[in-house]
Amino acid sequence: MTIVHKEMKTNLHKKMKTTLHKKLCGLFAGAAILVTAALPLSANAADEMTFASWGGAYQDGIREAWMKPFTQETGIKITEDTNPVIARIKAMVDTDSVEWDVVTAGGASLMQGAKSGLFEKITPEMVDQSNVLPEARNDYGVPSEIFSTVIGYSTKAFPNGGPKTFADFWDVKKFPGKRTLPDKPDTVLEAALLADGVAPADIYKTLSTPAGMTRALNKIRQIKPYVAMWWSAGAQPVQALGSGEVVMALGWNGRFQAGIDGGLPIAMSWDQSVAQVGYFMIVKGAPNKAQAVKFLNYIVRPEVQARFSKYVAYGPVTPKSIPLIDKSLQGRLPSTPERLSHAVFMDINWWAAHSLAAGEAYNTAMQQ
Repeated sequence: MTIVHKEMKTNLHKKMKTTLHKKLCGLFAGAAILVTAALPLSANAADEMTFASWGGAYQDGIREAWMKPFTQETGIKITEDTNPVIARIKAMVDTDSVEWDVVTAGGASLMQGAKSGLFEKITPEMVDQSNVLPEARNDYGVPSEIFSTVIGYSTKAFPNGGPKTFADFWDVKKFPGKRTLPDKPDTVLEAALLADGVAPADIYKTLSTPAGMTRALNKIRQIKPYVAMWWSAGAQPVQALGSGEVVMALGWNGRFQAGIDGGLPIAMSWDQSVAQVGYFMIVKGAPNKAQAVKFLNYIVRPEVQARFSKYVAYGPVTPKSIPLIDKSLQGRLPSTPERLSHAVFMDINWWAAHSLAAGEAYNTAMQQ
C-alpha cells in the first residue's frame, strides 16, 4: 500500500471517530437534561437556607424539634451558625454580603434590628400567625417560644417554702440571705416596681415617667447590699444557688429547670413572672428568603410548636399547642393559661425606646 493511501485511510478513520464522539456527546447531554428535569424540587441546590442562633441546649432543641423535621418534610437543607449579634447582622446588610437567612433574638434585639432596617417585614400574606398569642406578635419577627424571668431559690435555705412574689424577694427579714440579679435592667425594673406595689397594668406607664424610673431604681438600691453578684450569663444564678453562694435569684425559668433536672436543690416560684418572647427574623437581603418564609410558617404550626417543650422548658406561642403537650411537661412551661395569668409581658416597644437610658441608669445604681 502506498504512503498516500495510508494517509487517506488514517484521515477517514479520524473523521469517523470525531463524528461518533459528537453523536455520543449529544446523546449524553440530552440524557442529562432529561434526568435533571425529572429530579424533585427537594434535590434542587437552591433548596437550602442558613440559620443562626445561640448554640447550646437552646439550638440543640431547635434542631431536633424543628429543623430536622422541616428538612425531612420539605427537602430544604439547613446550615447552622451561631452568635447572630446585631453588629454582625448590620455589617452583613451594610456590605451587601448577607450570609444568614433566619436569625433568633429576644424582643429588645428584635426591635433594635428592626429600627436599623436589618430585618424583613413579615406580612400576614407571608406567614400565617393567626394561632399566635396576640401579645407576642410583631411585624418584624415570628414568635418562636415564651420564657420567663422568675424567682429561683434554694430549697436548702428554705426547706419549708421560699419566696413567692417579687415583694418576697425584696423582703430580707422574712427571707434572709444573699441574692443575685441580672447585670442588665430588663425584667429587673419590672420586678422592682411589682415588689413596690405597682399594678401590673401600670408598670410601663410608671416607668415612662422620671418619678417612676427613680422609684424602680431606688427599690434596686434598697436590695443592693444583699446582692452577692450581678450575673451576665444565664447559667450563673443556677450555679450560685447550687453552691450556696446565694439563696435566691432572678433568672430564666429554663435555666432553673435545667438545674432542677440536674439534681440541684432549687425550686421556682410562679406566683409572679415577667414573660418574654423569643423571635425568628429574616435578615434583610437574605439569599434564600423563600425558604426562610417556609420555615417560619412551619414553626408556628401548633403541632410543631408543641415539640419544642420536649427539649427545653420554654412554652409555645400558640395556645392550641398546650393540649398537644404531655401533661407531665406542661407543669414546666411558662405559657400555660394559668402561668400567663400571673405574668407581665415585657413591652419590647418600651424597651426599644428606653433601653439606652435605662441601661445607663441601672449601671449607675449598681455601682453606687
